[in-house]
Amino acid sequence: MSDMQSSWKRLRRNKGAVAGLLVIVLSVFISATAYLIAPDNTPDANRMVLEIEGQHPGFNITMLAIRKELTVKSAPVYERVLSGQKPVQTWIPIRSWQFRDSVLVVQRYVDESTSREEVYPLTDIWYGKGMVPAERIPDGQLQALIQRERLLHRTYWLGTDKFGRDILSRLIIGTRVSLGVGCIAVIISLSIGVLLGAVAGYFKGRTDDIVMWLVNVVWSMPTLLLVFALTLALGKGFWQVFIAVGLTMWVGVARIIRGQVLAIRELEFVEAARALGYTHFRIITKHILPNIMGPVMVVAAGNFATAIVVEAGLSFLGVGVQPPQPSWGLMIKENYNFIITHNPLLALAPGIAIMLLVLAFNLLGNGLRDALDVRSKI
Repeated sequence: MSDMQSSWKRLRRNKGAVAGLLVIVLSVFISATAYLIAPDNTPDANRMVLEIEGQHPGFNITMLAIRKELTVKSAPVYERVLSGQKPVQTWIPIRSWQFRDSVLVVQRYVDESTSREEVYPLTDIWYGKGMVPAERIPDGQLQALIQRERLLHRTYWLGTDKFGRDILSRLIIGTRVSLGVGCIAVIISLSIGVLLGAVAGYFKGRTDDIVMWLVNVVWSMPTLLLVFALTLALGKGFWQVFIAVGLTMWVGVARIIRGQVLAIRELEFVEAARALGYTHFRIITKHILPNIMGPVMVVAAGNFATAIVVEAGLSFLGVGVQPPQPSWGLMIKENYNFIITHNPLLALAPGIAIMLLVLAFNLLGNGLRDALDVRSKI
């Protein structure tokens, strides 16, 4: 049995690691299909219906969909998958409705205790994609079409925020931000950390002293303050916070890689490679780095979890992802005042999502550490 197969076998026996891996795979799937599965598929799930702000989970309402003043074209499939579909209709929450001759009379929802009557001609409500004009459709048939396609029954499973946006949709789309910041941060931190750590450990001497001095200087700075400084220097935004988090996490990687390289460079196969006249670059990339991939994978899982927490903290403090883009940390900031009032789930839902995803990466990291430990081989 190969080393990879035996490591995979040990990883599968670790129930915590398998559970973490399943959560991560599910999160990746949700992130990839976010706009296809989210109840609100508008860009950033930012459809605001201010009348229904701060509603409890499971809130039901009927929406009257009417034509927007400006025509919005339907986006191509790839664009809808990547960034959603701009709303082509305006939603009006209503308590009740009835047809009277050629008009629709509705009781418009204003708040939990107030409504007002509004009247809409059927010909103004009905419009479509190359359909027969409403004037040519018999009233009975037109009423049936409007009832089926313009009166929408919506359920907000996790409630709505203070702007009347669907919490579940924003939670789903916010998965992209958390996984994205973790992925970019890990790529940046591994690229810098592996390079500097391998160079310091392999060449030792003055090169090691210079690299470790740089590591110690960066290590001495509080991580959050360093991220603040980089974020303010790069500017607030989606990609800026990714880069800022990645540039602060490489020091731990460099220290671990340096220690691993220091141990491996003294082994016989490295001495044999030197005797054969191989270049330093080839020895490091072909002979040393492949033998330390275990620790690299473990530290990558840990950094992924750390990046998610740091991004959530930055967004909560207002220097991370900017509204209206959904971020779990930003959702907590926008709704944390509801914790001590009537609807705590608005802030608890993104907090629980952060906890589950971070726990999943930590469990996977612990499982990888045990599975890749040569002393635990069977």
